[in-house]
Amino acid sequence: MTTPEHAETPGKPRAHGASWINLLVDYGPLLVFFLAYRHFTPRGGDPAMAAGVGAVVAVTKSTIVFMIATVAALIVSKWRLGRISPMLWLSSTLIIGFGTLTVFFGDPTWIQIKPTVIYVLFAAILFGGLRFRRPMLRDLLQSAFDGLDEDGWLKLSRNWAWFFVFLAVLNEVLRHWYNKDNGGFETWLTIKVWGVTALSFAFTFAQVPMLIRHGLGETAEIEAETTIPGD
Repeated sequence: MTTPEHAETPGKPRAHGASWINLLVDYGPLLVFFLAYRHFTPRGGDPAMAAGVGAVVAVTKSTIVFMIATVAALIVSKWRLGRISPMLWLSSTLIIGFGTLTVFFGDPTWIQIKPTVIYVLFAAILFGGLRFRRPMLRDLLQSAFDGLDEDGWLKLSRNWAWFFVFLAVLNEVLRHWYNKDNGGFETWLTIKVWGVTALSFAFTFAQVPMLIRHGLGETAEIEAETTIPGD
């Protein structure tokens, strides 16, 4: 999610640094959520307690940590990158909103639904832009990949729109299989942090050959490979 002034010269350390900050801002809060949940989850003792009230308390506490980490990510983005992208604003707002519902009602279902809502929202925005031949992904990321032409942006927006639809369906399937009621919340969270993130990285790397065919310059390759819309 870097802007052109952060990626002026191929191989320049500043560009590499900004790319890693992008990843930290996008995925740092989710990793913190996972680690906090593992920390607060009761180990040993009564299995029913660990899977019932103990799990709800762990989700509630880790969700609070998640929201704090999300706000911290916004601050880091503004401080280190000089701006906060619309995509980061939207996802952060939904994280705080659904996180608040999770804490208020003591129900992990809200935080599990949150990714689906984010994916559907982003897909709707991207498909809406494609309807008018406007690559909304560029607006959401506030990113300008050096040399990438308009057709390249349109194809990238289309591909991410369909990928968001896939992720929304995947999250609903996982949420049905693994949730608080069947003691599978930790499994859902583990797949979300490691499995879905790995899928997103693989999908992002798969786009690079298409982007290069549409004029993506060497300077922007690092940016393209580390600009991964998160949730």
